[in-house]
Amino acid sequence: MSLIKHAKTYLLNQSNYKHLNAFNSLVEPSVLLARSGISESDRAEEIGSNDVYDKPIAIKDNICTKDLKTTASSGILKDFVSPYDATVVKLLQDDGAVVVGKTNMDEFGMGSHSTHSHFGPVKLQRYEGEEVSAGGSSGGSALAVATSQCWAALGTDTGGSVRLPAAYTGIVGFKPSYGLLSRWGVIAYANSLDTVGILGKNVKDVEAIFDKLNVYDPQDPTSLPRSTRARLLDPHPKRPDSLRIGIPLDYNIDTLHPTVRKSWIRRLRELWNRGHTLHPVRLPTTQQALSAYYVLAPAEASSNLAKYDGVRFGSRAEGIDGAPGRVLFAKTRGQGFGPEVQRRILLGAFSLSAQAIDNYFIQAQKIRRLVQHDFNGVFARPNPLFDHDGTTSSKKRKGVDILVCPTAPSLPPSLSEVETQDPIHSYMNDVFTVPASLAGLPAISVPSGESHDLPSGTSCNSVGIQIIGQYGDDKLVLDAAKNL
Repeated sequence: MSLIKHAKTYLLNQSNYKHLNAFNSLVEPSVLLARSGISESDRAEEIGSNDVYDKPIAIKDNICTKDLKTTASSGILKDFVSPYDATVVKLLQDDGAVVVGKTNMDEFGMGSHSTHSHFGPVKLQRYEGEEVSAGGSSGGSALAVATSQCWAALGTDTGGSVRLPAAYTGIVGFKPSYGLLSRWGVIAYANSLDTVGILGKNVKDVEAIFDKLNVYDPQDPTSLPRSTRARLLDPHPKRPDSLRIGIPLDYNIDTLHPTVRKSWIRRLRELWNRGHTLHPVRLPTTQQALSAYYVLAPAEASSNLAKYDGVRFGSRAEGIDGAPGRVLFAKTRGQGFGPEVQRRILLGAFSLSAQAIDNYFIQAQKIRRLVQHDFNGVFARPNPLFDHDGTTSSKKRKGVDILVCPTAPSLPPSLSEVETQDPIHSYMNDVFTVPASLAGLPAISVPSGESHDLPSGTSCNSVGIQIIGQYGDDKLVLDAAKNL
């Protein structure tokens, strides 16, 4: 699907689905129409085998673009225009991709339903007369892809913010291994967890974008250097016909929705029938992963967001800001940040305080290391970041190639239900996505491939199946997703 043939279709969809609030800003229609008017002969040499050339791509609104505002869906950044493009945006544009707009999201990426936005919630219309959560925080990107308002989209995934929206909207969402895709130009939420992710309607499209963006960026201190990337190359590129697939028993929780459990079992049965072998595995520490995540991520956020005070960065509140005895920018931050961001800043500030840091932040870091140890213990391939000297990798290991589990424990809730949920209940949506984020592993959510009856009498494909691989096994995860 190229921009040449479908520019008017994309523009029509953007107009028809405006009420879904997937975009915060869009390029001028004249820009798309002008580009689509270029003759085939003028661009034939440029296209070649380029998979992303001329493709309309949406960008999450916390990824910097110099031609469109970058607000992170926050009131404190509502007027911010970046002087440069993020590396991932520049790479796509250099290959001829067309940025069509910036997508709505949870403010600064903090949320699971894309409802905590200065511009209003993203609305997925699924039930008759009822609006449903599109997932978060990359809900705008996911919904833009699902409704064909763009060909593919970039999001960010800190604890599941690409995979959860992909599951809720019935598309593909991929979180690569931490450090493979540049974060330069991405507004930070939690530096040690933030990962640029990709959303598309199929795995092939997602992989095409991943191949373009999987390069070293010297501007990003978290980007894996070339020497480390060389260790990630698979010395045995020929994949076995039969994969050893791990079933994490710790993900079979009591609150797992029956429809989700049924889809999970059905997909495992299909893989078994295709000749793959199934192996139950235990990941005991992942049961504490969610608690650890909601200590570590807010702690990093409270530090990262300290600069948005209206003095160094961000919009400043009108009038006198700073009554006698109060912080100079108290009014600015109080008005600029939404309630969820304020909540997480307070959580993070508390866990980093002198009296709490040992009991919360330090303990959470220990849990994070144990989660990583659990994953390393079940995968057949050693973690290349720890076993590059050959001492462990030379030994024969019995383990699995990938893990297959649900992306979310439930079907997408209605927005009215989300509004009445307490924060703890909302955080539970990330229970299956957070462990891979803590360990920095590649993970992808693919649609279950079947329709499910919903209470209203309609049906939808809103169950996501998640595939998790060892660090650096991104290609294996993508290959397995194609088969699934």
